[in-house]
Amino acid sequence: MNCSLKADIISTVEFNHTGELLATGDKGGRVVIFQREPECKTEPFSQGEYNVYSTFQSHEPEFDYLKSLEIEEKINKIRWLPQQNAAHFLLSTNDKTIKLWKVSERDKRPEGYNLKDEEGRMKDLSTVTSLQVPVLKPMDLMVEVSPRRVFANAHTYHVNSISVNSDHETYMSADDLRINLWHLGITDRSFNIVDIKPVNMEDLTEVITAAEFHPHHCNLFVYSSSKGTLRLCDMRESALCDKHSKLFEEPEDPSNRSFFSEIISSVSDVKFSHSGRYLLTRDYLTAKVWDLNMENKPLEIYQVHDYLRSKLCSLYENDCIFDKFECAWNGSDSVIMTGAYNNFFRMFDRNTKRDVTLEASRESSKPRAVLKPRRVCQGGKRRKDDISVDSLDFTKKILHTAWHPTENIIAIAATNNLYIFQDKLNQEMHG
Repeated sequence: MNCSLKADIISTVEFNHTGELLATGDKGGRVVIFQREPECKTEPFSQGEYNVYSTFQSHEPEFDYLKSLEIEEKINKIRWLPQQNAAHFLLSTNDKTIKLWKVSERDKRPEGYNLKDEEGRMKDLSTVTSLQVPVLKPMDLMVEVSPRRVFANAHTYHVNSISVNSDHETYMSADDLRINLWHLGITDRSFNIVDIKPVNMEDLTEVITAAEFHPHHCNLFVYSSSKGTLRLCDMRESALCDKHSKLFEEPEDPSNRSFFSEIISSVSDVKFSHSGRYLLTRDYLTAKVWDLNMENKPLEIYQVHDYLRSKLCSLYENDCIFDKFECAWNGSDSVIMTGAYNNFFRMFDRNTKRDVTLEASRESSKPRAVLKPRRVCQGGKRRKDDISVDSLDFTKKILHTAWHPTENIIAIAATNNLYIFQDKLNQEMHG
């Protein structure tokens, strides 16, 4: 893959709180914001189309001279702040630095300055003989993106998560060993709320893989680990949340133990349900739903691609076993979605227990195309249209997905293409 294509690989996808805007970040440090078109009476299928609203360079490659390390520009996560006024705000982060961006529209410009001419140059004050009132004149719509805050120098390890608190004033950022709490208005200090770094790094047994605030209670947050555990923490109990309130862990079945057990049990993503009652986690082979009131085992376990169990050796050799798949809830917490290989993604209906495998492809992205369910077979009899495990393409992986907060609209990042599927219309965007 050449460099320009590599820079276009989408590394995060996120709807804002209304679903009107959708942001993607890529390996080249760019953020692209898509805006949903308003409904058009004459063209019933135009409603819901997402078009490019703004593109900007969020992060540049840097070099840490003290550690002789290159810091990639790749955007690891984007999180929108709830909208408070006409402008939109979002946080974006690479491995080390988090930035707060303001996205605003301008469709008027002031004209008739007293001290400046039309080009913006200062007038000779001796020529100013009368005062005029400047007026606002309409102009073509401009979307302006400006950096408002830079939160830097707080992470020794790579930032894997950012999460905005329900108080709308604070947010947290997590790396492999620490979680920091920030105030959105203060850039020069943060509070360390979790620190799992051992005194001797040789004693390190697990790392933090993801972290998220509770959607309604600003004192609660959860973080997941490479050992497959979830820890719910309450910031009211102590300033340093090294002592968790609850530990969610599934006891291991000794008969299933293998060389790969620990790798595949690592949690790659954790998401609170919209209601705040459940947690959704993704590990290498499964998605699990946990009830906040039941710590000893998950409420539901969904097999994402169980047919890969026999392929773990080759997946270890080609490093695919370390892929970090994300997961998402629909607006009513009744369906969950997560990605797989071969540009497949999976949906599980929690009520009917039905599941489906769908494919993000050029064919399925044509407007009004109906997504055809796909099936993977492990050998033996093969139905027409089935795909065998051995012919799956492991370079085509869907790691990043997002679900509109209220409607049946999903965004799927397939390498450097963004697909948007919805009840009425499918779309494909090229990276």
